[in-house]
Amino acid sequence: MAQATKTRGSSSRKRSSSSSSGSSSNNTAASQTDDAERYRRAAEDALQQLDWAIGYLHGIKKTQISRALAQNRSYIRRNLLDRSEQPLPDQQTNET
Repeated sequence: MAQATKTRGSSSRKRSSSSSSGSSSNNTAASQTDDAERYRRAAEDALQQLDWAIGYLHGIKKTQISRALAQNRSYIRRNLLDRSEQPLPDQQTNET
């Protein structure tokens, strides 16, 4: 199992070093666009996981924690991703 992790880490280093050493500006621009798209997708995936955690915490009546995380999520969406806010879980239900 440790071997598989080591192999993945070294292959990702090879990819990153080869993509950053492009000889033409077109390759560099395309690489930067690809990287930006990957990071955007990763951020959206992380927000989906955060949404799940907020819903779970709200469901088990940990509303103070879920409310704080939901406010953080709104800040990230609004200020870092330039997206509109989504309603907070406590704004959608009458459980709180």
